[in-house]
Amino acid sequence: MRFGRRSGRRAYRSRTRRLLERHLAAMLVTTLVSMSALLVSYREVQISAGEMRDRGAPAVQGVAATQLALLRAHKEAQASVDSGIADVVGAGARYENQLAAADQGLSRLSDVQIDGDRGRGVLETVNGLLTSYSSSITPGAVKYVSDEPMQREKFAEAETLLTRRGTGVVPRLDVLQGHQMDRIDTLTSMSPLRWSGWAVAELGLLAMALITLSALWVLRTRCGHSLDLCLLVSLLAVVLLATGPLIATNKTQDQLATARDRLFRIEQQAHDQQARDQQARDQQAHDQQAHDQQARDQQARELRVLAGAQQAVTDESTKARAGLAAEGWQSGTYYGALAVGALLVLLPAVGIGRHLNADYWRTG
Repeated sequence: MRFGRRSGRRAYRSRTRRLLERHLAAMLVTTLVSMSALLVSYREVQISAGEMRDRGAPAVQGVAATQLALLRAHKEAQASVDSGIADVVGAGARYENQLAAADQGLSRLSDVQIDGDRGRGVLETVNGLLTSYSSSITPGAVKYVSDEPMQREKFAEAETLLTRRGTGVVPRLDVLQGHQMDRIDTLTSMSPLRWSGWAVAELGLLAMALITLSALWVLRTRCGHSLDLCLLVSLLAVVLLATGPLIATNKTQDQLATARDRLFRIEQQAHDQQARDQQARDQQAHDQQAHDQQARDQQARELRVLAGAQQAVTDESTKARAGLAAEGWQSGTYYGALAVGALLVLLPAVGIGRHLNADYWRTG
């Protein structure tokens, strides 16, 4: 009888030991899987925010600003000729300033545009067209000042190079902008893959919490131990990991969504200005009887609208970049999660391993 009781007690101890060992193995595997998914998913959002801040926002602002500068440069050249000062200062200082701003914008775009090889091809074509544009508008403003028919022809050539649908400089930049906005939408959206990563991470942490509670129950009911401090701290760490990085990610996603909305408004500013410019050209073509003063007044209004659009683009871009500014808590959350994940590997190994060593392994 005594032998039977001792044999049953050894079997019971063996089953308890194997149960604790399985708990420990499950906790380690679950921790590694959930932490890998969490850190990768969190890092992806931070990388997207960095790309938006360093390239996305400057690229969208650069295209819109370049388009508006080119449209305004052409208007300024036309205003200079219409006011009768072109024979003294060529196309005018304001034209030169706006064209220089457009050239600088194109130079920056070559570094920050986010449409890859296709975008670089567009910019190369645009630079070539701008050379042809300058070759048309400069003689019109300087060489043919006293030859009005040739002057009109040169300005018409320049305007065609600048605004012709599909092949003009501004429409080509519009295509580039559309591709960039598609990329912006991808960067700022939670794709199914990203959702899957967070689902794996959160479900893994939930499983980790349940396994930890089960291990505490086994230690209390089958081993007679009170609540283990290491496992309790591990349970608290699971709760922190399940909530902290997720809250930080939601905040970053809100910042990305706000920046995306501002960039869409920037794009819309340039798009609306192109539509107004086309409408003004159509109106001018159908209104050949307009008085010179009325034409000059209309021209002045268009220039004011263009200047206002340029300022609006600058303001929106400044706000977008400020909203995407890197903050200490973003990197701190990542490295904090990494440290807590290391504790989640260490604490169960210490807590359960201590009991296994004291009660089962060392005693045979």
